Amino acid sequence: MTTPVLDSRLPAVGTTVFTVMSALAAEHGAVNLGQGFPDFECDPKLLDLVNDAMRSGHNQYPAMAGVPALRAAIASKISQLYGHDYDPLTEITVTAGATQALTTAILCAVHPGDEVIVIEPAYDSYLPAITLAGGVPVTVPMQVDDRGYSVPWDRVAAAVTPRTRLIMVNTPHNPTGTILRRADLEALAAIVEDTDILILSDEVYEHMVYDGERHESVSRHPVLAERAFVVSSFGKTYHVTGWKVGYVAAPVALTAEFRKVHQYNVFSVNTPMQHGIASYIVDPRPYLDLSAFYQTKRDLFRTGLAGTRFTLLPADGTYFQCVRYDGISAMPEAEFAQWLTSEIKVAAIPVSAFYSQPRESGIVRFCFAKRDETLRLALERLASL
Repeated sequence: MTTPVLDSRLPAVGTTVFTVMSALAAEHGAVNLGQGFPDFECDPKLLDLVNDAMRSGHNQYPAMAGVPALRAAIASKISQLYGHDYDPLTEITVTAGATQALTTAILCAVHPGDEVIVIEPAYDSYLPAITLAGGVPVTVPMQVDDRGYSVPWDRVAAAVTPRTRLIMVNTPHNPTGTILRRADLEALAAIVEDTDILILSDEVYEHMVYDGERHESVSRHPVLAERAFVVSSFGKTYHVTGWKVGYVAAPVALTAEFRKVHQYNVFSVNTPMQHGIASYIVDPRPYLDLSAFYQTKRDLFRTGLAGTRFTLLPADGTYFQCVRYDGISAMPEAEFAQWLTSEIKVAAIPVSAFYSQPRESGIVRFCFAKRDETLRLALERLASL
């Protein structure tokens, strides 16, 4: 017997660069500053609350849209931080991580032939989800210079056509570490106002913004909020990326369509973890203190890198630091990242992996969501270059 030939829905997709580089790091005993996850544990209190929830019998299916107490807590947090009131019953949905939230939003909003504007470099789940929905990705590259990356809103506006259904934004931005500011939201609002274009805003790093800047959530802006799916992640906020718990906030009409898809691709999300997080989120200090926590790590890492031959780009948010390496090598980004991992024993991610078409900038991305001793070991090795 022969296996039937399967016509791939994603013929251009292989194994993600994060998996490839993490495997290479393990093979060579490298410090893994590639894949974006902490190497330290979460607050033991959060573990205790999840354990209490399991032992209290919260182990069966929860409400499809999420545990009511957690949805209420999410709505309260958004209201207090960003001044927008979402109804927890009809406008907040708990998801199996942010990637599921992003994919579900695309699947519910994008029909075959619809165009989706994606600003590159972009997180690698965006384009496959658009393809699965039958949509047409329209990519707009960010501008980059010594001041860092920025969105060319005139080019975004020029990319809009009658077929544009959705514009995807990400702030704070992975992989570049940039943030959108008030002027950026105003520029985006000017593009979509008086249209039927929707916004999908990936804000999983919302609590990692530095140097006194504030996170400009799309939820803050009335014109944008009325047409937006806003996505965030407890995995990023509470150092539990493996739990895969996130949420989406959206107006009632958008949420109704989102939940139609959500109920059939996951139905519901891990029950005891929802209850544990619902109890934990009552104290705002863990997320309010997160920017200061990561800024200390960022500053330690940047200070160490300043003594190397890398050129630092700004890191205004997220837990990522992008660097130019043209003072070290002329290798293409993927080749340089592999060499850095195998020979210098520090893993990084080539920024070229975040583009749909080959685009070399001579930039790689490091993750500084690591213990201080991990960062110091990496810096010691990088200083040898």
